[in-house]
Amino acid sequence: MKRLVECVPNFSEGRDPAVVDDIVEALRSVPGVLVLDCEMDPDHHRSVITFAAPVEVVGEAAVRAAGRAAERIDLRHHSGQHPRIGATDVIPFVPLEDVTMEECVAIAHRTGEEIWRRCQIPIYYYEAAARDPERAALEKIRRGQFEGLREEVLTSPSRRPDVGGPGLHPTAGATVVGARKSLLAYNIYLDTADVAAAKRIARKIRTSSGGLPAVKAMGLLVGGRAQVSMNLTDFETTGLQEVFEAVRREGVPIASSEIIGLIPKKALEAAAAASLRIEPFHPDLILENRLAAAAPSGLGEFLHQIAAPTPTPGGGSAAAAAAAMAASLGEMVAGLSAKKNLPGAAPLLDPLRSAREFFEQAVDRDAAAYDAVRRAWRASPEQKEAALRGAATVPLEVYERAAAVTALLQQLRDIAPSALRSDLDTADALLHAARTGARANVEANLAALQDAAFRRTAQEKLGIQCH
Repeated sequence: MKRLVECVPNFSEGRDPAVVDDIVEALRSVPGVLVLDCEMDPDHHRSVITFAAPVEVVGEAAVRAAGRAAERIDLRHHSGQHPRIGATDVIPFVPLEDVTMEECVAIAHRTGEEIWRRCQIPIYYYEAAARDPERAALEKIRRGQFEGLREEVLTSPSRRPDVGGPGLHPTAGATVVGARKSLLAYNIYLDTADVAAAKRIARKIRTSSGGLPAVKAMGLLVGGRAQVSMNLTDFETTGLQEVFEAVRREGVPIASSEIIGLIPKKALEAAAAASLRIEPFHPDLILENRLAAAAPSGLGEFLHQIAAPTPTPGGGSAAAAAAAMAASLGEMVAGLSAKKNLPGAAPLLDPLRSAREFFEQAVDRDAAAYDAVRRAWRASPEQKEAALRGAATVPLEVYERAAAVTALLQQLRDIAPSALRSDLDTADALLHAARTGARANVEANLAALQDAAFRRTAQEKLGIQCH
C-alpha cells in the first residue's frame, strides 16, 4: 500500500474554468497524484482542489500548482467574498494512509521552502506546522488580506513571512502552508438577504467568541443570500449536526447547506447517528462499509468506477487503460528477454516504461478533461472552446502514443522467445482497442469544436482526409 497524504490547496480563482483546469494539469504532471475533487465558487472567487499523493511526491505537486497559479492569477485585479492573501492562498497537508502528523509538518516545511526558492512567493506556516504559536490560526495570518498585508510587512516585523520576503510577491501575494487534521468546509444558507443576521450567528457559534469548540465561522452575502460560512477543524469534537442545530436555534429560517470539497464518511455517519439518535451506533452498521471491506481494489475498483452511472471515467479513460496494459505487457516481455541477455531487449525497457506511465496519467487526465467541458458548457464561448480542445487533446495523444508502442512491440517480436509471443499478441489487440476508442473520443469532441485550425490538425493526425 502507498503511504498517502491528502492536500487541499485553495486558489484565488473561481470564475475562469480555464485557469483552474491549468492548475489541475500542473498537479497531474506529477506521477502518482490523484485529483479527487475540484470546487469553483464565483461569489467567493475561489477554487478548492482536493488531491492525494504518496508522501514522496505530494509536496512537489503542490509546488507545481502554486507556480502555475502564480502565472495565471493576479491578485491586484481580484475581489471576492472570501478573505485571501495569495494566488495560492493556503496549502494544507492532511495525513491519510499510514502517515503521521509529524511527517506532514516536515512536508509542509519543505514545500514552503521550495515555493519560495522557485517562485519567490513568501510563506507563512500555520496549524501543526506553525513555527510561531501566534500564527497557528489561519485567520490571524490573513488579517488585512492581500491589500493590507503587503503594506504591513514593510513596517511591522511581527507580520513578516516565515520564509522569504519581507515584501509579498507583487501579483501572487503570499501562501500559507500547514499540516492539519481533516477539515470540513461547511456553509449554511439562511432564507434571508440580511447579512447582519449571518454575521451575528457566526459570531455566536465560533470558538473565538466562546461558541462551539473547533468551529471557525463568518457571515457573508453570497448570491443574494446570507451565508454562515464555517470550517469545522475537528469534526469529532463538533460535528455537522451540532453546528446545524446551533444555527437553527438562532431563529433565522435555513434555506439549505452545502459541503465544499470532500468529507470523510465518518463525519456523515456521525451526523446521521446524531440526527436519528441511534444508540449504540458503530460504523459496521453501514451497509457500504461492509461491502467496501469485501469489495475488489485496484483494477476491480477502476472497473466499478467505469460501470457506475456517471459520465467519468468513460471511454477515453478505458482506452488509455487498455494502452497502459499493452505497454505493461511489452515491458514484461522486454524485461524477461533482457534477463536472457537477448540483444536489443534492454534498450526497449525505458521507452515502454515511459509509455506505461503516460497512459496511466492519461486515464485520469481524460476524465478531468471531460469534467472541464461540463463545467465550461455554460461559460463563455472561448472557455468552452478551450475545454473542448483539452478534451480532444488527451485521446489524440493516447492515439499517437499507442502507435509508437505498436512499433516498439514489433521490434520485440524479432527479439523475444517464442513462448512470449502470445503476450505480444494480447498487447497488440489491446493497442488496437485503445486506438479505436481514443479515435472515437477525439472525433466526438471535434464535432462540437468551432476551431477549424485545431480540428484540421487533429484530423490530419488521425489520417482523416480534410476537404
